[in-house]
Amino acid sequence: MEQGDITHFELSKEFLERLERAVKEHDNNFIIDSLAPVNPADISTILDEFDAEDSKYIFDLLPVEKAAVILSELDEDVRKDFLKNFSSNEIAPYVDQLDSDDAVDLLNEQPVRTREEVIASLNNTEKADHIVDLLHYDEDCAGGLMAKELIKANINWTITQTIEEIRRQAENVNKIYSVYVVDDEEKLVGKVSLKRMLLSRAGTKIADIFDPEVISVQTFYHEEEVASVMRKYDLEAVPVVNVQNKLVGRITIDDIVDVITEMAEEERQLMSGISEDVEETDSVWRISRARLPWLLIGMTGGLLAATFLGNFEKDIEVIPALAFFMPLVTATGGNVGIQSSSIILQSLANPSVFTESVGRRLLKVLLVALLNGLLLAAFLLVVVSIMGFETKLVMVVAIALFNVVLLASIMGTITPLVLDKFKINPALASGPFITTANDLLGLGVYFTVAHLLYNI
Repeated sequence: MEQGDITHFELSKEFLERLERAVKEHDNNFIIDSLAPVNPADISTILDEFDAEDSKYIFDLLPVEKAAVILSELDEDVRKDFLKNFSSNEIAPYVDQLDSDDAVDLLNEQPVRTREEVIASLNNTEKADHIVDLLHYDEDCAGGLMAKELIKANINWTITQTIEEIRRQAENVNKIYSVYVVDDEEKLVGKVSLKRMLLSRAGTKIADIFDPEVISVQTFYHEEEVASVMRKYDLEAVPVVNVQNKLVGRITIDDIVDVITEMAEEERQLMSGISEDVEETDSVWRISRARLPWLLIGMTGGLLAATFLGNFEKDIEVIPALAFFMPLVTATGGNVGIQSSSIILQSLANPSVFTESVGRRLLKVLLVALLNGLLLAAFLLVVVSIMGFETKLVMVVAIALFNVVLLASIMGTITPLVLDKFKINPALASGPFITTANDLLGLGVYFTVAHLLYNI
């Protein structure tokens, strides 16, 4: 890797062994020089290969600015354990380098005493005030997501005054997306672009060039609402106001990417039948506890299906070939139900894109199910006939499959809508619940059709 190239890094066995030797021999120069061009995200990966004591030894040799970035990017659980090796005075310099929102996330993971000691040890008193202010908000609302660092200008200022203020404020702001415009009471009234200011004469007032149309969110907005607003309007940053419409902070796209990632992970786990947010590094008991409820539900569904099949024992004795196609019917019903519920979940996650009424959604689902059902049934008729099964059995399977596709599509559509109506996470509809329900539904339809056609 060339000096200064921080975009491409591969952790080789040779480099890791050399770094381990440098730690044992306290070869600080090698550690500092070899990690200087490495991206903080890659250094996090390197630190994972060392125990707590050696990780701290390497970490202490890094520049404070880079070390602070590494801390902000560490997984919450990893960071919490890692910082147990640090005193409050050792944590404070890194917190001084972080944006206020990242600093609050870090401090919320610490014991109350450590949190208070770190805040008291901060050199930047303005940063300390920002942190104390943000600690009052729940972490899953806009107030808990926002950073206090931003660029703002009074509507009565001139371009010259504003540029001077930007120079002063920019010392604490890493990325400038917009300059927010406030009135004398600090209420948000609009925004102005840097380009517009640069193209205007020095004596021009902000009032003459600002844009009054600005999208904002209030401090009490839930993180999912903030994500929806930023996604809908394609925003890189959104200002946060309180109930008096006073500008109190901003939320940037990197914070919302984290929220969207967490939401997607939560839904993926629910759809997989995992009831808690767990990771591979969690304890055996925690992982088991998260998986067990839905496994029990699935097993209960299996027992119900077995009991249900007991009612058709005589049918299977009379026509043993009926048993051949039971897995096909139940699997198809489960797959169709999951497909339908996944589309509804997408619309619920992004309601601004999907504006159709429930009635129109159900009509479209029904038409799609009719088409799919007809095509699948026709395909099955041909294949099963070629396999040499009797015509009546072929008709039973085809008719049952057609009806199962229809019913599973409707159930996969309605279930998440009902759950959402009752404020239950609709992702549950795509998990073992809907699969088990559709298995029972498919078997019921299958044997009902067999009864009618065979007159059993």
